[in-house]
Amino acid sequence: MTAGGPRVALINVSDGGVPKRPVARAAVGLLGVAGDRQANTESHGGPERALCLYSLERIEALRAEGHPIGPGDAGENVTVAGLDWDGVVPGARLRLGADVRIEITRYTTPCHKIAASFADGDSARISQQRHPGWSRVYARVLAGGELASGDPVEPLPADDD
Repeated sequence: MTAGGPRVALINVSDGGVPKRPVARAAVGLLGVAGDRQANTESHGGPERALCLYSLERIEALRAEGHPIGPGDAGENVTVAGLDWDGVVPGARLRLGADVRIEITRYTTPCHKIAASFADGDSARISQQRHPGWSRVYARVLAGGELASGDPVEPLPADDD
């Protein structure tokens, strides 16, 4: 666990594609982070894939394995720290900061665009099918608001409406 509890480590955006670069704060709406754009809207974005989240601890473990990955390199909008990543599964709900509430909709499918983040070029290292627990996740935004790096992350009950 991170000192002080789970938190937003980074908010990442791009004008399309990867890597996504950190911003200190951003507005989050029903379609994702303001200032972020997806180059391929058939595979990314939309209400059910408004946010992509990943664990800072998983990124650090991948780096320890020799992969040149960093926050935002795999296309995540929100990098979280100190959160039990094994509990971040479809149907789980989280509060990010004071106002943003999300529901995890599914695991992401890694694509060739993030291959440079892996020593062997095999982005399937973060495939849920091949390596359970190592995937990024997509989420729908249930309630938007302002989000900043360092904001707390809180798991919510599944029936939190």
